Amino acid sequence: MAKLGRRASAISCGVQRPVARRHSVPSVLLTTAVLIATSAFAADTLDPNALKRLVHQDCGSCHGLSLKGGLGPDLRSETLEHYDADVLTGVILDGIPDTAMPPWRPLISEEEAEWIARYLLEQEAQ
Repeated sequence: MAKLGRRASAISCGVQRPVARRHSVPSVLLTTAVLIATSAFAADTLDPNALKRLVHQDCGSCHGLSLKGGLGPDLRSETLEHYDADVLTGVILDGIPDTAMPPWRPLISEEEAEWIARYLLEQEAQ
């Protein structure tokens, strides 16, 4: 007698019943961890220390680690003082087309971009 597969074993008396899908423990744990991490990132609280690290490391990779300029322009407060925080927030979120400045909107929230813009405008001379 031939072995019946899962699908065939779910058919009885001509009525097909859906086969219950079994999930492995690791896949359930991974899914749970992703959901928890996603909800943690969606929290409304901003982490100033993490945002400062982002500015000095990620932004600094193009604008210089001391933000004095590099591939991108100088980001110190004395060179940005003629910009409005809303303008800088827009540049951070949407980038500048046809330049090396990428849009950060997929990676950070609008609130984080606003915090970074204010930080750049208010930071003390280094």
